[in-house]
Amino acid sequence: MSIPATPPRSLAEALRTRDDASLAALLRSRPDLITPVPTDLTQLATRAGTRASVVRALERLDRFALQTAEALAVAADPAPYDELLGLMAGDARDPAVVNALPRALATLREQALVWGADDRLRLVRTARELLAPAPQHPSPTGLGPTVAEATAGMSPGRIQEIVTAAGLPSTHDSVSAVASLTKLFTTRRRMKALLAGAPEESLDVLTRLVWGPPYGQVTADPAARLRWLLDRGLLLPTAPGTVVLPREVALHLRAGRAHRATEPLAPAVEAKATHRPQVVDTTAAGQAYTALSTVEELLKDWDEGGPTVMRAGGLSVRDLKRTAVALDLAEPVAAFWVELAYAAGLLASDGEADERYAATPAYDEWLEQPAAQRWARLAETWLTATRTSGLVGGRDAKERTLSALGPGLDRSAAPEVRHRVLGLLAGLPEGASPSAESVLARLRWERPVRGAGGAQRSAERSAESAQGDDDLRSRLARWTLSEAEMLGVTGRGALSAQGRALLGPRGAAAAHADASDSSGPGDKLPVHHRPPTPPEPLAPAEQAVASAAAARLLAPLLPEPLDHVLLQADLTAVAPGPLERPLADTLDVLADVESKGGATVYRFTPGSVRRALDAGRSASDLHDFLTAHSRTPVPQPLAYLIDDVARRHGHLRIGAASAYVRCDDDAVLSEILADKRSAGLRLRRLAPTVLAAQADPAALLDGLRAMGFAPAAESAAGDVVITRAHAHRTPPRTAPDPVPDGPPTPDTTLLSAAVRAIRAGDRASTTPLKPTTAPSPTGELPRTGSAETLATMQAAVLTGGTLWIGYVNAEGSASQRVIAPIRVEGGFVTAYDHTADEVRTYPLHRVTGVAELAEVEVEEA
Repeated sequence: MSIPATPPRSLAEALRTRDDASLAALLRSRPDLITPVPTDLTQLATRAGTRASVVRALERLDRFALQTAEALAVAADPAPYDELLGLMAGDARDPAVVNALPRALATLREQALVWGADDRLRLVRTARELLAPAPQHPSPTGLGPTVAEATAGMSPGRIQEIVTAAGLPSTHDSVSAVASLTKLFTTRRRMKALLAGAPEESLDVLTRLVWGPPYGQVTADPAARLRWLLDRGLLLPTAPGTVVLPREVALHLRAGRAHRATEPLAPAVEAKATHRPQVVDTTAAGQAYTALSTVEELLKDWDEGGPTVMRAGGLSVRDLKRTAVALDLAEPVAAFWVELAYAAGLLASDGEADERYAATPAYDEWLEQPAAQRWARLAETWLTATRTSGLVGGRDAKERTLSALGPGLDRSAAPEVRHRVLGLLAGLPEGASPSAESVLARLRWERPVRGAGGAQRSAERSAESAQGDDDLRSRLARWTLSEAEMLGVTGRGALSAQGRALLGPRGAAAAHADASDSSGPGDKLPVHHRPPTPPEPLAPAEQAVASAAAARLLAPLLPEPLDHVLLQADLTAVAPGPLERPLADTLDVLADVESKGGATVYRFTPGSVRRALDAGRSASDLHDFLTAHSRTPVPQPLAYLIDDVARRHGHLRIGAASAYVRCDDDAVLSEILADKRSAGLRLRRLAPTVLAAQADPAALLDGLRAMGFAPAAESAAGDVVITRAHAHRTPPRTAPDPVPDGPPTPDTTLLSAAVRAIRAGDRASTTPLKPTTAPSPTGELPRTGSAETLATMQAAVLTGGTLWIGYVNAEGSASQRVIAPIRVEGGFVTAYDHTADEVRTYPLHRVTGVAELAEVEVEEA
């Protein structure tokens, strides 16, 4: 589209001068603008100026671009580029600011926050309202109102007194008097002369107000130092007892700068230590193996049904503590693994009346996968999930405690922050670990926390944000660094090879470009002034490919599972590494885990051996198993332990009457009756070999085992009941969906279609109609009768003309379309739809009206 000769008079006209690539860049950076797709560029401009959309756009600016917008908010409207440059670079013209300002202005233009040529720069009205100084919310620049704004309610006589005291000639009206005073305050030479005669105490007052806040309190009878300033308009009253430093005076005292300190350069991420890449990768691989073991141990602990679900949802504090003790971890770390398993779909509530948490069927499928693929699923889930375990134990906006697995833990910014932190690590040399403070400083520059003069924060952010490093993004970044280390994405603080692959080729390339942009000179614009290029989160398909690549890199670094243990004479077995699953599962039943680490130590006890016998194993099975899987001979104490427990196992039989005990040896039953510990079971002898109890079979089993016996349960048929280890599973569950931060970033296909639709709608609304056709009122669909519609369609088929039609679909939704009719028959028109860029067929009875467009060049998308 050709650029008009006259300057644009509105944002909509400015958008019409853009090419398709520029429009697509705008829609990609502000996806809320195409939800739904605007009908034309006028509607797009209107939507881009709404408060919610502008607030979102401002919150995604880097610090220097935001400072540029803040400077424009206190500049004239419109403002020439030189005025903006003076506000940003000051009278000294800081070279770094001079070089970086074109980039910041280009960013604001691309975001449709600024429009107009360099000689007439305009900040969109909503952004100016949000950023400009006002008594309700001071400007982030610390500047106050202009002289004209501050004197708006002042009497003409008082204005003339100020003009005279300032050494200016009196005027006939207040407007010219204010203009004369403004010219004085904006002329450096004349202001220096005026302030040269000021008392030292008066200059001290100006110094205290110059960087804001610009308001001060005075009494009804001001001191001499204040009276001198008030008489000359260097302080102006705004309300009884309140004065303000005019913007022009403050800018003179600041040497023209709108900000006390501008930050044109993104802070560099500093490396605090450097390790060999091989050391980083192997360390990360060890952490990845530990992560898999921790998740397996967590869900194995909940095999019989985990903690109950609280009425409000989530784990109770007591259950989280118990889980942390079972995993030998701190409670925040245990909360992280619980939340990660839940986000991965490996853990959910079972939905029963007595609702409990348990593993899902997907967990069993996950266990069958190779270790590297299991890790990749956990890492991908962590990278993309909005669940934030670091919030556990905190409070929400209503002062309710946030619990693990409970509501209120989703933070839509979490995936973006995790991607960005890993991207910053990827920009460092391989093996370099950054300092946490430099990472936080970079993130704060890229997404600064808005001050009181900016847009209102959301309720979520205001409920949990504080000052300094306590803002949400900084806390997310700190959690990301620690969680990435626990998960094995980083090793010794540096990004591992598998972590780099997890970002995908696009993310790694963007991080590399970002790093190189901050270290060397460029051809036209110094590259350290170029905009940072944070990698965006990958699409699901791209992320799946990246995760598979990360798994391939990790697989060779993980230890191979072993098929043997080392039995020792102290009734322990040492597994020198990870065990094959069948061996590990059997050993978990036969022995208790005593310690973990590089090697796992199992201890055999009478209770663990009895557990294996209850699961249906015989003594000979256990001897054969240990002989087959031990690299050392089976120690005699262990063999004796197995035989002794097996000999006593099942000697007593317990079944259901209420419950009974039978034994062929009546002396054993007599011994039980004589034992005081059996009193609670309320046993009585029915026969020499049978005792009856007023307790259920399970309680009777536990009671006799506590007394040192090894009873076995039996069925109604008299057979021993084999209590094989079983796992409680939930019904099939899907992993929780992330909570997005607004509309998702549109892909190339959607952007192309949206631009075509907007262009076509804009042509329909701006192209003049032929004089023979009565135009519809602005914003309304064309209205014609059915006969005229049919005749116009048929004529367009013969002439190849382009028509503007109104169309109502089957759902009753009305739209405007630009079509080129190809064929009209059977009550349908087949036409090329410029809006959709394809041939479509429309029922004529749904066409509300038709209008011929004037002969103009139809632009192809």
